Amino acid sequence: MTHTTETVRTAPVLRSAPAESLQSAARRRRRDRRRREATVDGLGILCWLSAAVAVALYLASPGSHTIAGVSGWVTAVGIVAGLVATDLVLVMLVLAARVPLVDRVFGTDCAIAVHRSLGKPVLYLLLAHGLLLTIGYGLADRTNPVGETITLFTTVSDMPLAYLALGLFLVVVVTSLVSIRRKFPYELWHLVHLASYGAVLVAVPHQLSVGTVMVSGTWQRVYWIALYVLALGLIAVYRFLLPLVVTFRHRIRVLDIEEIAPGVVSIHLSGRDLDRLGVQGGQYGVWRFWTFRTWWHAHPVSFSAVPGQDRARITVRDLGAGSARLGRIRRGAFVSLEGPYGLFTAKARTARYLALVASGIGITPVRSLLEDADLRPGEATILLRGSDDVQRYLWNEVAELGRSTGSTVYAMVGPRARTAETWLSEESYQRRVTLTSAFPHLLQSDLYVCGPQAWSDLVVRDARLAGIPEHQIHQERFDS
Repeated sequence: MTHTTETVRTAPVLRSAPAESLQSAARRRRRDRRRREATVDGLGILCWLSAAVAVALYLASPGSHTIAGVSGWVTAVGIVAGLVATDLVLVMLVLAARVPLVDRVFGTDCAIAVHRSLGKPVLYLLLAHGLLLTIGYGLADRTNPVGETITLFTTVSDMPLAYLALGLFLVVVVTSLVSIRRKFPYELWHLVHLASYGAVLVAVPHQLSVGTVMVSGTWQRVYWIALYVLALGLIAVYRFLLPLVVTFRHRIRVLDIEEIAPGVVSIHLSGRDLDRLGVQGGQYGVWRFWTFRTWWHAHPVSFSAVPGQDRARITVRDLGAGSARLGRIRRGAFVSLEGPYGLFTAKARTARYLALVASGIGITPVRSLLEDADLRPGEATILLRGSDDVQRYLWNEVAELGRSTGSTVYAMVGPRARTAETWLSEESYQRRVTLTSAFPHLLQSDLYVCGPQAWSDLVVRDARLAGIPEHQIHQERFDS
């Protein structure tokens, strides 16, 4: 691609691999893909089935057989709305628990995206639950909604907890809106978001004591207690207990801080049996550095190199006050780790060829993925993108990995074109560069894209327009 970009390293001529080896790899990738898709479908069905079972148990209960009149039907609909909402809340907790099975087949980022997408429907269902029950009870008691609300609040001992839970959910959902979330420091937003756990807990007494839906000795009560134990148990194990075990088992500490560019540092870490963390190239961890100025801030950062037995490395760009402090961490500081997480790995491949596109600090997972991938000469092509020469983070290392694996590495430097909405530099756009000209085997490739969200979305847009199948696109976003 000499007419469009600077060639960092030219790959050697492709050597023919044994036909059986290529066929075996293709069969394995197809098998792995079918297994992941089947597991994703199964998990989705299981989530909706859990809500269906909750509704079915209610409809099969004696209480539902006595529904009569407008008030009875309004109340029944309100109960169903509350049951579905509660079930979806527990699904949200499971999605946020970082369960290894979910991460392996769905990806933690995708799981969190679905978790967020359920927030508004759950809030609407909870509001409908409260409103319909108030109206239904009011019709039965011949009182208006305001009077019925006062009656419920003052005469039912657990009702204040129900209103508190609803208020907490409302705060969590509102502060999660993108336009509002950006106005909060991450630490404050995260603290507010933890209120969702509190909302679940304070709602439990109300659900178990009010009405006849979950009375003692019924299958409904057993079912709901089992769901609560499962969801909260997964949170306790995978968000708290397991990270503690990993942290104390591997005893990770800061070994050295290396500045590789203005505002960008590589943090070299030491520890015990770090190769047993099970890190795959392209994955990330959630890091917490236990110093006076940084202990309260968790950082989701990719491994920029595959860990060895007693060494690991992450590379961080200054994207705000929290990440800026990482460049000044003292040597020897204790480090805790959640993870590794992510599907941005060679294990997710489904096609014969590999196409990697990275911009800015998005080079970190691409670099470790390339290091970890088992590649034949000519199998991989890497395009590195930077708005200026300063953004050549780790490019020399990628070029060396390209040479050793027989991969082709290109560089595209310069600000984005101003005359079009594109991920290309001005010069490359004027020369009519496209993804297909950069990657001749694009449609037969797995495309891995990592960089700022707006930029990577444009790369993915062009990939879809070129006709690359959706399952061959793997995207990891960075905010800057």
